[in-house]
Amino acid sequence: MNLLLVGATGLVGRHVLALALADARVATVVAPVRKALPAHPKLQAPLVDFDQLPPDAPWWRAGAVICTLGTTMKAAGTRQVFRRVDHDYPLAVARLALAAGTPAYVLNSAAGASAGSRIFYNRVKGELERDLEGLGFASLTHVRPGLIGGERDEARMGEGLALGVLRVLGPVLPPRWRINPASSIAAALLEAAIAGTPGVHVVTSERLL
Repeated sequence: MNLLLVGATGLVGRHVLALALADARVATVVAPVRKALPAHPKLQAPLVDFDQLPPDAPWWRAGAVICTLGTTMKAAGTRQVFRRVDHDYPLAVARLALAAGTPAYVLNSAAGASAGSRIFYNRVKGELERDLEGLGFASLTHVRPGLIGGERDEARMGEGLALGVLRVLGPVLPPRWRINPASSIAAALLEAAIAGTPGVHVVTSERLL
């Protein structure tokens, strides 16, 4: 299959990219990015501006889209910018891919995603899930990790403290509260994309250990 991956430079996205490039079931990976990626025979990495995505690019037509786009409030600076990156960009990608005939979309979402949540982060994730479901993909999967384990490019103090506590308490905590390794999340995203199972599906954090 041909895979379209957006968010290839983030923690989970990097794992998805590595898995996809090594997987014989994936013929090519197109990863639109804002800065260049290392070359690979199976990889196309067009440089794009996510505020002005090219509507007629041939690579919008793929076997599936995996979206791992996302930021933090610290990096975004404002709620408006956060919403743009975590909601508007993934939705714009979905619309363009669907219009080109791509049948499946797999989203890296969040465990608390809910359009009715009082927590801004969870509400934005939930609104994105809701809006994606309204587009009509033949196959749509929301992967909902909790705290993600792995080496990030930027330090997140609060998240780092929480991860440290969960690593110690992990064996006695309920599965839904344990750390989800980025590699496990990436594997679930890729498998959902390749399977392309019809309908709307949710992969919960308990399944990402």
